[in-house]
Amino acid sequence: MLFRIQAPLTATWHQVNAGRPVNKTRSPCREGGLFTKKSGRAAKRTVDMARVTILMGSVSDEETVRPCAQVLKKLGIDFEAEVSSAHRSPERTEKLVREAEGAGCRVFICAAGMAAHLAGAVAARSIRPVIGIPLTASALGGMDALLSTLMMPSGFPVATMSLDKAGAGNAAWFAAQILALEDEELAERLRSEREAMAGAVEEAGRKLHAADWGNV
Repeated sequence: MLFRIQAPLTATWHQVNAGRPVNKTRSPCREGGLFTKKSGRAAKRTVDMARVTILMGSVSDEETVRPCAQVLKKLGIDFEAEVSSAHRSPERTEKLVREAEGAGCRVFICAAGMAAHLAGAVAARSIRPVIGIPLTASALGGMDALLSTLMMPSGFPVATMSLDKAGAGNAAWFAAQILALEDEELAERLRSEREAMAGAVEEAGRKLHAADWGNV
């Protein structure tokens, strides 16, 4: 499963294993950063192409959208990322949607701020599920992007997540749940992750009681 960025993004995505930034003169695609390394999972798929396409409205959004890529990689879901604007490059956006669908994309994740029409523009051009990540990018504190992503006309829904990094992570989890409807192995990985989360909460509770926190 190859994770790739086709747009010439700046090197703010860090290498996963080395914990250091990639060479700024080279794209993460060539340097082996977050979007190029294989997931490390060789699980067989019940669906040939269970792919996710992430679209960002600006290259400056990549740091905020990072949790989305991290969750997808953790779950072993192949994906790609592109930069395109609903307003500055509408033809490119339409072209990327057509190409992604032709390549087997099952779910689109779109992140944008301010007017934030990217998710809506993709929903207008595809009947595949579209997940929107509204980003804080103005003095309005993200409310402009949240409402722009959320308030879609009937028949063109966008599943709108919360703002910024929290929304980016949940966009990946939600995409995984959609894909898991046709992929039992992915569904099992999701169940395992839920169990691990529950176990972490229980462990935190045990540590709190062990510290006799209430009597401090």
